[in-house]
Amino acid sequence: MSSLPNALTMTRIALVPLFVAAFFLPGEAGRWLVFVLFCLAGATDALDGMIARKLGAETSFGRMLDPIADKLIVSAALLMLAADRTLQGIHLVPALVILCREILVSGLREFLAEAAVSLPVTRIAKAKTTVQVLAIGALIASSATERMLPGVTIGALIGLWVAAGLTFYTGYAYLQAGLAHARGAQHARAKPASAVKPAAQRPGQRPA
Repeated sequence: MSSLPNALTMTRIALVPLFVAAFFLPGEAGRWLVFVLFCLAGATDALDGMIARKLGAETSFGRMLDPIADKLIVSAALLMLAADRTLQGIHLVPALVILCREILVSGLREFLAEAAVSLPVTRIAKAKTTVQVLAIGALIASSATERMLPGVTIGALIGLWVAAGLTFYTGYAYLQAGLAHARGAQHARAKPASAVKPAAQRPGQRPA
């Protein structure tokens, strides 16, 4: 059972090519399949974390792979929604903000991991993830549900803008944390050299 969370994470990664391929299926049936695969990926994300915590089966491999799997499915969804013009014009901006933030945070995590410093997930970051997933899921299903639920597309786009705002805020907070650590590390390296004071020289003693 200890390997189950990692297996679920690997399953989520394996769903990505199927998820992308489903976007090319014609008609509403294809879009519903995309939606189901996206929901399945979200379900495995919730399950692997819950099982890992309940069984005490959290591993370094899982901690490394889990955010990668999340970023792959979200990035693939945004790129495909842009490709099929569900996202176009000004509404490409929040997608770009989200993608840039994911790249930024990935780089920061890699930099800080070398110094054994972690970036904790805040409540705002969790709220961002929830709004982002709901908005993307609604956008995926929008072409199939707009006739049944008029306005769902507009609501999903508003949700994506809200997610982008939260994304920008959390990304900036993480960047500040990374820069603060970088400045602290640089100061720590420079301090020993500047802190060394020459020993007092006794009368008649030659300098060393």
